[in-house]
Amino acid sequence: MKYGLPAVAAVCAARDDRLEDFAVRGLLHVAVVVALKSWTDGSPISRRPSGEGSGFPSGHASSASFGAADLAGKCFDDEPLAGAAAYGAAGLAAASRVHAGEHTAQQAMTGALIGFSFGAASFGIGGEGAEFSIGMRF
Repeated sequence: MKYGLPAVAAVCAARDDRLEDFAVRGLLHVAVVVALKSWTDGSPISRRPSGEGSGFPSGHASSASFGAADLAGKCFDDEPLAGAAAYGAAGLAAASRVHAGEHTAQQAMTGALIGFSFGAASFGIGGEGAEFSIGMRF
């Protein structure tokens, strides 16, 4: 899901002529995750359940949530079941990181929130304006 959801979202962004905005948001979300991992490495918040470092935040959860939020808010905005499936897949990706012992629940949730925030946002690059859409309209 770390690669699958963002890849499907990128295809949708290309189809909808918003690939530039998608790419900028994607790069920024990765930069935030990498910067946080670097800044917090060695601190207790970054300690993985295995005892290793660089666990804060979960990059897998962040990327999956980024793709899911983009899909749900921009591609599946009129299809609530598809949006729910995308968010569910992202949630399973985050839960799998905790289950595998790679991250704590807090690390996975923080990654998911970062990805969700950048995925639901739109900076308006090449479009009509900035917005924040989570989809799921019923």
